Order: sequence, then C-alpha cells, then structure tokens
Amino acid sequence: MAKLDLDWLNVFVEIYKTQSVSRAAERLDVAQPNASIALNKLRAHFGDQLFSRTSRGMEPTPYAQKIYPEVSAFIERLAALAGSQAGFDPAQVQREFRICMTDISEIVVLPTLANHLRRIAPGVVVESERISSDSARRLESGEVDLAVGFMPQLEAGFYQQKLFEQDFVCLAAERHPRIRSKPSRQAFLAEGHIVVTTSGTGHYIVDKVFARKGYRRRIAMKVPSFLSVARIVAQTEMLVIVPRRLADALAQQERVRMFDPPVSLPSFAVKQHWHERFHGDPGNVWLRRTLAELFRR
Repeated sequence: MAKLDLDWLNVFVEIYKTQSVSRAAERLDVAQPNASIALNKLRAHFGDQLFSRTSRGMEPTPYAQKIYPEVSAFIERLAALAGSQAGFDPAQVQREFRICMTDISEIVVLPTLANHLRRIAPGVVVESERISSDSARRLESGEVDLAVGFMPQLEAGFYQQKLFEQDFVCLAAERHPRIRSKPSRQAFLAEGHIVVTTSGTGHYIVDKVFARKGYRRRIAMKVPSFLSVARIVAQTEMLVIVPRRLADALAQQERVRMFDPPVSLPSFAVKQHWHERFHGDPGNVWLRRTLAELFRR
C-alpha cells in the first residue's frame, strides 16, 4: 500500500490521545465504523498492530509510540499550511448551499438557520430538497452539500454528526371530545390515527415499537408529509404521533395540544451527514459548524 490517507493519520493521532476508537471518532465527527476501518488500513500499511485493547483502553505498541511524534508534527504542519490559505469569510462570501432534509427539518431547522444567516452571512443562500433514494449519490457528487435527518443508510464514505435528540409526543385537537388529558393505552389505540409515510424522519421507529408490542392502532388516514397534520388534527378527532420539536412548532400554528403517548417510545438522533470528499472544504466545514452550534444550544 503506497498510498497513505491523511484521514487515517488523524484517526491514529486521536486514538493515541484518547485511547479509544469511539472517542477518537467522536472528536473527528466520523462514524465509529469508519474510524475502525481507518485503523485497520493503518495496521496493514505499517505492518503493526499499533494499538492493543487493554483494561485501560487502546494502548499503543512500541512502534506506535515511536512514530507518533513524527505523525503528530506532520499533521500540525499541514494544519498550519491550511490555515495560511484564504479562509471562508461568511460576511463576504456569495455562495449557495444545498441541503437535503425532511419536511420536519424544513419546519424545525430552516427558520433558525435563516435568521442566523441573515445576521452573519447575508450573501449565503440555502436551497433545500427532500431526502430521497438519490441523496447519497448527490452528496458524493457534490450536487448536495449536507443531508439533515435520520439516515442510518448513510455509512461507508460518509461522515455524520449529531445535532439533537428527538422524542415523540402526540397531538390532539384542543376540543377533542374524548381526549382531555393523557388517555389510557386502550383509549389511545381506539382513536383514529394519522400515519405519515415520509422517509428519513425516524418515524418508522413508532411502527416497529407498535408491531413488536402487538399494539394495533386504528389507522384512519395516511399522508405523505408532516406539513398538513396539524391542520387535519385541529379540525378532526384524529390523533398523530410526531417528534417533539415539530409538535412545539405546530402547536403555535393550530389549535392542537400535546400529550405524551401512553406507549413508551424511544428517542432518536437527528444528524447532519456529508461525504468524505468534502470533509475539508472550508464552506462545508463552516456550514456544518454553524448547524452544530445552533442546535446544540
């Protein structure tokens, strides 16, 4: 193996510092499987185990201890060279970013991002498009800069970073004749339910939990997006389960109220994803950092 990838060396340095593959991946904002793959490639390249798993963590081998000072110094020199290039100035730049996302993210993410860009980067334009089966290819080609949502299908060749956690709540009309407070599970299941069939939202988790526990909702309507559910719920006696951040926004628009479903449902992570080809692009780095800072608050 004549080629030695710089990203592999970053993984080597972070594992050396943290004594953990998972913590190294977290510090580099990469998926843990990708960090493990990089470590295996380094082992093949150098012909050495490099790190051994012990009770204290991943301990470096003598060979890893020998090369670490040079590898670390090399990466620091490259970082200094990169810093000497013209950086990304959000206040001056004129650039369009494309982000593929769900309809939930359009409601939850875009207003916050737009208000921030108006103040910090007035020349930046964001174009959103829906997550689809073609999103991975478009991220790889650079036609799309980022993907935001629940996308476990994006693994090899992609980086990911958690933006926030979502859990589920239920929406009912303010004047629902039977749902005045948190209902019993039996009463909840007996009501008519709206099911949203869009992908990339983590909503299929709800269906899996109900199927696993043998709970059967009375499905009264299926819709392709979340954009209309609050209006439908407000004007009918149907219920819908939605992510909490979306519910907060919808409750400000329609006469609906929230309650916790009487079925235990797990939370899920909403992440931003990008292809490794654009990991070092200054604009992409700035956009990712901006989203991370806005939604970690």
